[in-house]
Amino acid sequence: MGMTSRERVLTALARKQPDRVPYCELGIDRALAQRLMGWGAPSDQAANLEKNAYTVEEAKALATSLHLDNISFVLRAPVYAERHSGKDGRLFYGEGQIKSEADLHRLELPDPHDDAMYAEAEAFVKQKGEYACWFVTRMGIFPTMLSLGTETFCMALYDNLPFIETMLDRYCRWTEVVAERVCQMGFDVFASTDDMAFNTATFFSPKVFHDLVLPRYQRLAKKVTLPWVIHTDGNILPFLDDLISVGIAGLHPIEKGAMDIRHMKRTYADRLCLLGNVDLNLLGMGTPDAVDREVRDLVRDVGPGGGYIVTSGNSLAAYCLPDNVRALSKAVQRYGQYPIRV
Repeated sequence: MGMTSRERVLTALARKQPDRVPYCELGIDRALAQRLMGWGAPSDQAANLEKNAYTVEEAKALATSLHLDNISFVLRAPVYAERHSGKDGRLFYGEGQIKSEADLHRLELPDPHDDAMYAEAEAFVKQKGEYACWFVTRMGIFPTMLSLGTETFCMALYDNLPFIETMLDRYCRWTEVVAERVCQMGFDVFASTDDMAFNTATFFSPKVFHDLVLPRYQRLAKKVTLPWVIHTDGNILPFLDDLISVGIAGLHPIEKGAMDIRHMKRTYADRLCLLGNVDLNLLGMGTPDAVDREVRDLVRDVGPGGGYIVTSGNSLAAYCLPDNVRALSKAVQRYGQYPIRV
């Protein structure tokens, strides 16, 4: 008898071999889901990345249709930056709105001690069924950077570090309270999404990470009692040993073109579950046959021995082609059974 989706995901996150390579997604743009599920014409919704996009019934319907092993509930602290809507409502953050200490009064985060803030999450997780239910939030460094803006953040690293620390602590302390609460709620995975790298390098130096960011991750780690998946785009290798030291279970999405997931398998398989990294460009512009080959090769090269979860190379964006998304799902079913034979 096969595993449940929850058992499959938790086995992979423990770096062990389940019955099949799990297929999970960190997020699915609402506009794409509308096309996939026939929920009506896609609308330019300027998607809010800080709030949950789906009812639990919708999330499970999507998961059933795509043979996903997870559903996700999203709750992130607000970002204080301009918002721009891209194609099909894909959200892009613009200029940061907190330029100095004089603007800190604008940084109003929801009260993390307020029971009402968790009511939707509690109702969602109670109906998760046999899926692995992920709680998706941010640790705090990315919203700090976005709210300050890149230029202000970089300048303050050198001439006003206490300003950054004040911002970062407000976000991180909020996440610490939230993590302690939600980890007792019935979720199966805690996922934090803080981009910290370009394709070629990290946003800031390993020393800045070690001195400024790592201590906040260490504080948060004391509150996270579930398997912890960290998402960051780009080449995160200079920070990876520090992140592993915090006790994370998995790294997502090991972005193609920035990191080599096969090298990661050879180097980190004994310390880290790998989640990734079906090329988003392929999902957006390629063919179903090309997607099938991509998934087949990933399963063949990264799947053996377990500790691998197939995901897109970020999330299923609105520009992904529905036929390609379905090809991704079908390929995991076709090639992912253990022992791997492709």
